[in-house]
Amino acid sequence: MSSEVKLIDFSAEREKRIHDIKDKRLDQMRQAFEQALPLSKPKKKAKGKSKKRP
Repeated sequence: MSSEVKLIDFSAEREKRIHDIKDKRLDQMRQAFEQALPLSKPKKKAKGKSKKRP
């Protein structure tokens, strides 16, 4: 066995886990909003002749 003891930082591991849970929930909410209110793609403006001013 190795004489080196592997220490685990429980607070750091908990922060990672909570961050992952919140990130997953945020993705679910984003998908729900995209389904309910789909964003329209920006329309390209047609370039026409410029108006001449006197």
